[in-house]
Amino acid sequence: MNQDEQHLNLLSLFHYIMAGLTALIACIPIIHVVLGILMITGQLDEAQPPPPIVGWMFLIMGAVFVLLGWTVAILTAVAGARLKQRRSRVFCMVVAALQCLNMPLGTILGVFTLITLSRPSVVAMFEGPPPTQP
Repeated sequence: MNQDEQHLNLLSLFHYIMAGLTALIACIPIIHVVLGILMITGQLDEAQPPPPIVGWMFLIMGAVFVLLGWTVAILTAVAGARLKQRRSRVFCMVVAALQCLNMPLGTILGVFTLITLSRPSVVAMFEGPPPTQP
């Protein structure tokens, strides 16, 4: 196995790890979803409960952040699989650029992925016939 294949296999593994971390961290706003539901239904024990619009804002914003995080996690896992299969180089580069926004680990992973996928020898690996799986 040459150096480019080793780098792509490591990047694939790190994409899977990053996808798991991203999915886990994206679960944190579920707290806001639950609080929003409690505010809307009036189940918070307060003398003056907040207006229902506040509960709806908590609910919608929390749900949006959870769904965005899970979407990025799924895209990262798919990119890891594509790196392993040596397919969809452009898709992998787009996901790597998206990962650069996820500081600090995503930035490191994204930059190394972009550098690796820009090498002419790696481009040739993606353009050639797909490797056979044992």
